[in-house]
Parts: sequence; structure tokens; C-alpha cells
Amino acid sequence: MAEKLGFVVAEFNRDITYMMEIEAEEHAKFLGAEVAERIYVPGAYDMPLAIKKLLSEGKIDAVVTIGCVIEGATGHDEIVVQHAARKILDLSLEFNKPVALGISGPGMTRMEASERIDYARRAVESAVKMVRRLI
Repeated sequence: MAEKLGFVVAEFNRDITYMMEIEAEEHAKFLGAEVAERIYVPGAYDMPLAIKKLLSEGKIDAVVTIGCVIEGATGHDEIVVQHAARKILDLSLEFNKPVALGISGPGMTRMEASERIDYARRAVESAVKMVRRLI
């Protein structure tokens, strides 16, 4: 039976997250998993609520986050990723289901971000492996 994945995709830096989403979807198909649900959120910081919704409904086996946080003039990018990652981990443990971190950044330029679209593929790989090994 195919693993059912939920994608939570950030719209911020959409030119990059779009490419990440395409790569993630193709890799899910390659692994025999199904992208059963998809929620778009404004940015990485907004992901936890969407993740919680997907996990609460019980229709999916794992969530894959897809986002890109590029360095700005302040330390905002570090705060966003640190707090989002912490809450994402908390939700995974709370619901006992994998939530894979496919957010690139912080501390990278737009050029570096475009070179790291494979983070989404890696997140799909992680989610599928965790489901197959633990659930």
C-alpha cells in the first residue's frame, strides 16, 4: 500500500518552493508514495498550524514541509527557521507521525537557495523511510 503524504508548502519565495514542490512530487511517485493532501501557507513560520490540521485528520501517514528562508539584512531568517523547526518536531512527536523538514535556510542567498531545491526530495525520502520503518 502506498504511503499517503501531506505536503505543506510555503508560498514565500514561490519561484524556489515551486521547483522544490515539483521535485518532491516526482520523488514521491518514484518511491511509490501518494501526495494525498496539500496545503499552501504564506511562509515557513506559518507551517505548524497546517501540519497540525493534516495530522489531526488522520488521513495521511507523514507530512513533508517545503519552504525556503533566504537571508535578509537582519537575523529574521534564523528566528523563522529555528521556531518553525522546533514546532514541526514537536508536532511529529505529539502525533507520532513523521514530519520531514524540507525547509532550506537560514543564512543563504537566493542563488544558494536555488542550488538547494533537492532539500524537498530529501524530505520526501525521509518521510517515506520513516513511515516504512516505524509505522
